Amino acid sequence: MAKNLELVLLLDCYGELLTERQRDLAELYYNEDLSLSEIAEMRDITRQAVRDSLRHSEAVLLSTEQKLGMAARIGSMRRCLEEIRTQCAADLPDLQRITELTDEGLRLL
Repeated sequence: MAKNLELVLLLDCYGELLTERQRDLAELYYNEDLSLSEIAEMRDITRQAVRDSLRHSEAVLLSTEQKLGMAARIGSMRRCLEEIRTQCAADLPDLQRITELTDEGLRLL
């Protein structure tokens, strides 16, 4: 089971939609970078139970993102803000580009 950085972001965004147990196991796997075996031992469950829970959690997170798109919008907003910061730090900032980025950021809200 390969760890996917996208799922770390989705867990941050939609983690509250998971059950407490699913969220706990997913946080240990994605945020704490523990292996399936380590988690199974810590929680006194089988490795397969951890894997099944993670697969179900991933399906919930991916399905929710597909429907709502909040993580993608947050990522786009972050890119806009980073470019605005870069423009503001420049000796000759492009004020029109800053306005465009600001408008795009507001639209994403």
